[in-house]
Amino acid sequence: MHDLTKQASVETIIEGIAREAGELALEHFRSLASLPVEKKGHLDLVTEADRQVEDLLIARLKQAFPDDGIYGEERGEIAGMSGRIWVIDPIDGTFNFVRGGDNWAISIGLFENRRPTFGVIYAPVRDQMLVGGRSVPTQLNGKALLPLRPLDMSQAAMSFGIHPTVATEDRLELMRFISDELRISFRFCGSATLSFISVALGETDGYLSLGDSTWDVMAALPILANLGVSHTIDWDNTDLSQKLRFACGGDEFVSRLQPLLQNVATAA
Repeated sequence: MHDLTKQASVETIIEGIAREAGELALEHFRSLASLPVEKKGHLDLVTEADRQVEDLLIARLKQAFPDDGIYGEERGEIAGMSGRIWVIDPIDGTFNFVRGGDNWAISIGLFENRRPTFGVIYAPVRDQMLVGGRSVPTQLNGKALLPLRPLDMSQAAMSFGIHPTVATEDRLELMRFISDELRISFRFCGSATLSFISVALGETDGYLSLGDSTWDVMAALPILANLGVSHTIDWDNTDLSQKLRFACGGDEFVSRLQPLLQNVATAA
């Protein structure tokens, strides 16, 4: 097995896996007219592309790290012996993918000692490869990213994600809070991973989730942590199967979101 202490080696391996998965996803993306689409729930879609990309990710990860576990969106949990778990989302933003948009990405995150420690995100249509974690500086396509800039409320912006099962009153409270309490601009792109990329690039100041899954965030959080981004997830009391409600961004941004999180604290 590859030694995870040789982080540069691991980084190269995971980047290669993510790029191969992205190429497979792009093959399906270019022939959307013939791609079967199924419903997991209202406005919650899954395609054969999701399944094939996840199968590829699982095969490559088991080959590279046979002792590690894997937790994926479509295939569930595959037990390992090392205590490390690769948490994967084959296509985050399937709805956008099906509609022909570019807001989707492959996400591969490492979960060890109950913490996200390393991640790779690849957005194939945009050709954006985002990498980072403990002892791995955050880079976009090989170039270091700047730390999160201080919150300036005169030009502040945030993005958010809402799972289809979230109650209407919570949706309305989110919009009311952004408009009346924060009074800042907001974005909604339909993919947590792409929203995290916007934070990393300085296009937004933070992100709020009502109902994301752990596979949506596992790669992004260690990448963003290097840039000074904090979050409100309590990993000691969070199971990988749980839906999440959290804020992430600079400390001041997260503090300003705390009252909203208290009002919509019950998980979906």
